[in-house]
Amino acid sequence: MKPKLLKVPKTPAHSFSVREDRDPYINNRWHYHVEVELIFFHQGTGTQFVGDHIKRFQPGDIILVGSNLPHYWRFDDAVSGATSPSPGPVHSSVIHFTENFWGDAFLDLPETKPIRSLLEKARRGILISAKEEEKIPALMEKIRLSEGVGRIIALIECLSVFAASDKLQLLSSIGFRPDFADSEHDRINAIYDYTFRHFTQQIYLDQVAAVAGLVPNSFCRYFKSRTGKTYTQFLTEIRIGHACKLLLDNRISIKQLCFESGFNNFTCFHKNFRLITGKTPQLYQKEHRIA
Repeated sequence: MKPKLLKVPKTPAHSFSVREDRDPYINNRWHYHVEVELIFFHQGTGTQFVGDHIKRFQPGDIILVGSNLPHYWRFDDAVSGATSPSPGPVHSSVIHFTENFWGDAFLDLPETKPIRSLLEKARRGILISAKEEEKIPALMEKIRLSEGVGRIIALIECLSVFAASDKLQLLSSIGFRPDFADSEHDRINAIYDYTFRHFTQQIYLDQVAAVAGLVPNSFCRYFKSRTGKTYTQFLTEIRIGHACKLLLDNRISIKQLCFESGFNNFTCFHKNFRLITGKTPQLYQKEHRIA
């Protein structure tokens, strides 16, 4: 993929960045940066892209994104089907730091080996739930409120807790290799934007290929070479992610949400849902509503 390089600002008084985000459109595109990103979602749901991995995110999710790993958080629209839908309330805590901001020798110390290993794993993206590691959100808040050397100590403590967890889920595939050619980042973002605006409808290959400025055969090769998956696989994952949201909302029947998610065949929907989530729609709804 061709993500957008972003510059992460920091103040002269601080060696790394900590902020609270309540804007659903901040960095709302496929991008990367040299800084490692640690993000905790307090409020808001949506679809996350980390490398070649796509899944739903929800309050309580904590994600560690390694240096130069492309990613994208797209919050759900609050009013589905509205003429100008807008996301509901969102809130996330975000920390950005470079791997060597504490000096080149720090991660070579025997005592910091777990953190070094964690940052290496983060190059694929790591997910953990606040339900499983309750200390991490509290430590992120401690980092935000701290000043001076206490700020760095709190970050080290937070990463140590993260590294010690046995609940880590790696996201992007081990073979994912990002491509940073600036000339292409607008094209992949145009494909993403078009897909999110039209996935509930029938999308024809020539239509999305035209958005990318390619003929269908070239588009198929282009998309597969940069994402490791076909456009059909990508579109199906987006639709199943939306179906998961509708299941948790529990406002319409499972058969109806099948069509609301862009599928025109219930058998096809059921098969793909089970393939991607490992569960039937009924079981997914039951387990997550209990949780």
